[in-house]
Amino acid sequence: MCFKWNMKKRHGLRGDACFSYHQAMRFLIASDIHGSLPAAERLSSIFSSSSFDALLLLGDLLYHGPRNDLPQGYAPKGVIRILSELSSSIVSVRGNCEAEVDQMVLPFPVLSETAIVYADGRKILMAHGHTITPEHHPEGIDCFFSGHTHIPVLERKDGILYLNPGSVSIPKGGFGPSYALWEDGNVEIRGLWDGSIMASEGI
Repeated sequence: MCFKWNMKKRHGLRGDACFSYHQAMRFLIASDIHGSLPAAERLSSIFSSSSFDALLLLGDLLYHGPRNDLPQGYAPKGVIRILSELSSSIVSVRGNCEAEVDQMVLPFPVLSETAIVYADGRKILMAHGHTITPEHHPEGIDCFFSGHTHIPVLERKDGILYLNPGSVSIPKGGFGPSYALWEDGNVEIRGLWDGSIMASEGI
């Protein structure tokens, strides 16, 4: 069960969204779908196959952008359908490829630069990572989740847990498509298609 504040006030606006959850939460975390229908379908399958409390999306949902090649199965309208079906469970932030028109076709807020999630006694700051970055972010947080680079990262620095789940559609740095899980006092980065554990760190 979760409590959500300022959803109507924030819907479609830039700014912070704030979410608070109980203890022992299970989150599916993903970034940089870039309009790939197979990747969105796989995320939906993973989410639906288990009792997750929320799907945390770190931006760049529908479009590939001018620097990337088209991902496999590029079909933004199909991704809209998949994500819309999960909308009541999604917390999302704006990526550098999001535009105002995206808010017209998606039924959950996608234009907030950041979102703050309170879960398991931790304050999590979500951002895409192109303006608010792992190197430059607000203080007073326990975890920082970002995407943008398409390279998975899971490390702790100065008491803060940094997570980049990588990209589910256009991975870089020699990695395969990946996502992350938050559950049972632990964070894991896993391969999208085989579920293999790529990195693990205690919350």
